[in-house]
Amino acid sequence: MMKNMRKKKDVGIYGFTAKWYDKNSRKSRLAQMQEYATEIKSLVHEGARILEVAPGPGYLSIELAKMGFDVTGVELSPDFVNIEKNNAKEANVLVDFKEGNASNLPCEDNTFDFIVCSAAFKNFMDPLKALKEMYRVLKPGGTSLIIDMNFNATVQDIEGEIRKTGMKGFDKYFVKFAFKTFLKKGAYTKENFEMFLNETEFKNYHIKQEDISLYVYLSK
Repeated sequence: MMKNMRKKKDVGIYGFTAKWYDKNSRKSRLAQMQEYATEIKSLVHEGARILEVAPGPGYLSIELAKMGFDVTGVELSPDFVNIEKNNAKEANVLVDFKEGNASNLPCEDNTFDFIVCSAAFKNFMDPLKALKEMYRVLKPGGTSLIIDMNFNATVQDIEGEIRKTGMKGFDKYFVKFAFKTFLKKGAYTKENFEMFLNETEFKNYHIKQEDISLYVYLSK
């Protein structure tokens, strides 16, 4: 059995850092969240029930709610839950944001048509348990999508990703530092994901590499 020994606890974002992440996401990641939402829309039926695991400031869940989906978000950080709820209220959409852990989702079995986890999987202390929880709450025939940093991303890949966001000044240099240090350190390779998945009931999966990211599509 493959264990992730790099993390002694789930990594959450709190306080000032959560507020900065929200502000930075609003400035530089909304277009990306809209792209993710459009792709998810192409994979599900109208009115589908969607779960976002670790939604951060909640912008992807909000975009999906704007499209008419029934959206739930489960977030470790209570600070982010408050930010998510405020952002949803500002956007005039309803999303069921709640506090919870990816390794013990506060959701019933076979509930969701689609599950998405973006830029957070590398922060989970027990990635195998998180995958098993995703399988448990996903409906038969449903799909999960994990989007996260590829450990094999090059310096050039990271530079290109930051240029696409249009970030400048402190934000640009802080994010570049984060990508090259603790984010990359925590990231997985395609082979890591395959090893995890071999220990779950997800037998039908596809892993795509694009820019600095891995897209892991899982079917139940």
